[in-house]
Amino acid sequence: MSAPAQSRFRRWWWRQQFTPNAWGLVVNPYYFARRGLYRGLAEFFPGLHGRVLDVGCGRKPYRHLVPAADYVGLELDSPAARELGAADLYYSGGSFPVPDASFDAVICSQVLEHVFTPQEFLAEIHRVLRPGGGLLLTTPFAWDEHSQPYDFGRYSSFGLAHILQQAGFELVAQRKTCADGRTLVQLGTGYLYKILRSRHRPLNLLVQLLLLAPLNVIGGVLAWVLPSNPDLFLDNIVLARKTSASVDGTARQEKSP
Repeated sequence: MSAPAQSRFRRWWWRQQFTPNAWGLVVNPYYFARRGLYRGLAEFFPGLHGRVLDVGCGRKPYRHLVPAADYVGLELDSPAARELGAADLYYSGGSFPVPDASFDAVICSQVLEHVFTPQEFLAEIHRVLRPGGGLLLTTPFAWDEHSQPYDFGRYSSFGLAHILQQAGFELVAQRKTCADGRTLVQLGTGYLYKILRSRHRPLNLLVQLLLLAPLNVIGGVLAWVLPSNPDLFLDNIVLARKTSASVDGTARQEKSP
């Protein structure tokens, strides 16, 4: 395979890991989790305009889907994040290096579970948003421990709504991804992928094609056959709006910058 063809294949493969289409059923062991997130986020992306801050941006997998005039990626400073080189700003885990009320919207996807002090973290998001600014946030509910040892919490839909309201946000919309048989299959394929994964990429691909891909297809069938269950799902997706309440719940006046 030529170098340009290899580059195109890598880009295609990477897209299938975060914004998968039908091919993701075949090549992505986390197809239902990633597809559910992508579809849920895509519902709200068109409303994100102005200045948008992506907190914990990683590779910025959703940048091309957000119609923002100014899109800024913020990442926790680490050698791995610096090597990746996708972020525009880095921080040490405390205050974000941006002024008060300087963004119209914040995206924070699959980050909150890795934050040991969530109220302080949400207070920073509240601080950098302009009055009435939007927060689009996702976090797992049913999932295994990952990115160890920096996996600190899981949130029910009620717990997530509570801490957001305590932090000075009003819930606008709340979604649950894959609240049906896909959750069972995704937990199973995630389990198998972890215990069967090796250092040999061809072997991993063989496992994916011969074992996990058929299970993904079965999961798609189960989503149609089995009844939904809103109490068991993979991820929370929440759209919230900054209110005039401070993080301790007391009312205050906020002025536009």
